[in-house]
Amino acid sequence: MLTHLQIRDFAIIDSVELELRSGLTVLTGETGAGKSILVDALQLLAGGRAGAEVIRHGAERAEVSGSFNLAHAPRELPRWLEEQSISSSDELILRRVVGSDGRSRAYLNGQAVPVQTLREAGSLLIDIHGQHEFQSLTRAAEQRELLDAFGGLTPLTERVGIVHRDWLERLNRTLELESRAHDREAKLELLRYQAQELAALGLQPGEIAALTEEHARLNNRGRLAAGVHTALGELYENEPTSAHAAVSRAQQALRGIAELDPRLAAVLPLLEEASIQVREAARELERYRDGLELDGSRQDQVERRLAAVEELARKHRVAAADLQGRTQALGAELQALERADGDLALLRRELAEALQSYRDRARDLSARRLTAARNLSEDISARMQTLGMAGGRFEADVRQDGNADPTRHGIDSIEFRVSANPGSPPRALGKVASGGELSRLSLAVQVSYAAQEARCMVFDEVDAGIGGAVAEIVGRELRALGARGQVLCVTHLPQVACQAHYHLRVTKSSDGRSTRTSLTTLSAPERVEELARMLGGVQVTARAREHAQEMLDAAARAPDAPVTTPPAARRARQRPGAARRR
Repeated sequence: MLTHLQIRDFAIIDSVELELRSGLTVLTGETGAGKSILVDALQLLAGGRAGAEVIRHGAERAEVSGSFNLAHAPRELPRWLEEQSISSSDELILRRVVGSDGRSRAYLNGQAVPVQTLREAGSLLIDIHGQHEFQSLTRAAEQRELLDAFGGLTPLTERVGIVHRDWLERLNRTLELESRAHDREAKLELLRYQAQELAALGLQPGEIAALTEEHARLNNRGRLAAGVHTALGELYENEPTSAHAAVSRAQQALRGIAELDPRLAAVLPLLEEASIQVREAARELERYRDGLELDGSRQDQVERRLAAVEELARKHRVAAADLQGRTQALGAELQALERADGDLALLRRELAEALQSYRDRARDLSARRLTAARNLSEDISARMQTLGMAGGRFEADVRQDGNADPTRHGIDSIEFRVSANPGSPPRALGKVASGGELSRLSLAVQVSYAAQEARCMVFDEVDAGIGGAVAEIVGRELRALGARGQVLCVTHLPQVACQAHYHLRVTKSSDGRSTRTSLTTLSAPERVEELARMLGGVQVTARAREHAQEMLDAAARAPDAPVTTPPAARRARQRPGAARRR
């Protein structure tokens, strides 16, 4: 239930604060005073689209915030809040801010959230019915969603959608494997040939790098041999100028005088080690030189091997270094294709099981829709009798087509039909109902649907185009709806306004430079004056005030019960617990 609403710098509202209670609250005022601006603000609060145009002229931003008491909130709201990691106890505060750049920010209990998250919260807390909503009532998708919502079938419909998605994924995989099966043999032959080619090459891990290194060495064998020859001469072979000879002479010179000074004796081991290192280096160079002399025939082998590698790399359109990875990929593809027959058979079995699971759930949904359709048809037909459509009949037609392709909404074709006149067969809603009849029928549907909800319900001039006794009945229906929850209604009709538990008057004022809208909660005497204005026009007479007082007294004496007792409620009274089970 919406308990507090604050609006700042929105449209022509500079600042408005409202304390709201359960029951029916009506908003009245002169045409153009800005009654529907409150509905627009609630739509913004519930996550509706908004731009910089909603900001009051001269202001930097518009802001709407609302506090909701969660004592009687929909059951799914606490679970949703937990999933979103939003802490709440008995109150949830929604806040929306729109800046002059057109960007908006959203908050839940002071925590910044995406607008989509605010929209999800708003859909669980506020249900807005517009004055032109009857236009959408002729659309098949809208009719299906309304029937599911009326029957409490939306969760079941979502489960059918999940099963349908599973079936569709398996179908696509099956079609893909079947498509591959058409050229399977040719593909297998090619893959086997390519795999045999790569296997015949026998490429070893790290072999390409080793071959490349060896090829570079063999191509530069002359330079390498000359460098090794020079190094060997300088180290060991060029007597008496080699490094080894020089170290030996230094050793001999120090041995003769080392006895004279112990510090010189410490140098001798270093020279001995140097002599050993020089000899070892010389031996390594000799072995390397001998290897170069033996590698003459190896160069042709390395070049042929590298050429074979490069040729296969070009054929497979990969780098030479990626040939081993290509070998593994071909092996996996070949293995998958060789077992494709078994996979396809398994997938076909899974597809059949998924289709059967879908059909079972879809048939269950369809049976429940038939029950909901009967209840909705009886409910709305009963309401039509009191809304100026005596003898009229409403039908929610649910037809099954088990042979049709599965859809995420089930196997049903749903169509709302109506007979506005006695004796006429029901026909499609948009083809037989006039604009006024369609508007009244939409109101009956909205009231029937809203009776199933636990949200704050907002009706924006849904009583347009009706009057007299029908308007009074509409007011009593809305009052009864408010007695079970919270209803806000924008209206021009005194027959509706007099039924309210609380009355707000919307006024517009101007100082010549700017225009402002304000809302006032009316006391009992002020309600009489407002109803008299609605009844009498410009000049409010004593008779109009008397009539207004009579209307208020009559509304206060009437019980807060619907004029039309819905068939579902009648059955519930006859069979205790039936409505709850349904």
